[in-house]
Amino acid sequence: MAVADGLVTWIHLIGSSIWVGGSIFIAAVAVPVLRSHFKDLDERVGLMVKVGRQFNRVTVPAFAILVATGIYNARAFISYPGALADSTYGVLLLIKIILVLATIGAYVVHVKTLNADMERRILSGNAGSVYVQSVRSKIIHLGRVMVGLSIAILLLAALLDSGGL
Repeated sequence: MAVADGLVTWIHLIGSSIWVGGSIFIAAVAVPVLRSHFKDLDERVGLMVKVGRQFNRVTVPAFAILVATGIYNARAFISYPGALADSTYGVLLLIKIILVLATIGAYVVHVKTLNADMERRILSGNAGSVYVQSVRSKIIHLGRVMVGLSIAILLLAALLDSGGL
């Protein structure tokens, strides 16, 4: 069982690296590079739509694996959910679960904000600058929220790994 648990933790860490590392890369590297090389907002947003689409192909499966391995790692609490309130470890795990659910919620809103129809309009240049700016602002805000939540989740994961507070 120790080998299986170790492999699940390793897979969980890889998924986390892809999700969180990729999100931070987009915010800290890709966006500033695009901003400095593409002055036209519509062109920049169009390229970010393409980057985001490819990013989702990699990170959505990684996030799904994160959730699945997280459930596996929390399996002791599944049979007795009341234990979440009985210890500091359980409370930290509960907070982590809530933050994961909030991340999923923010991602769903993000996807609905930039749906396939909006993507087509942006990529074809028919979205209108005011609308592109509005969508862009919402997506930037949601992206920041998801990165912040993901970093907080990593902190909780580290605290849980060390046995709690």
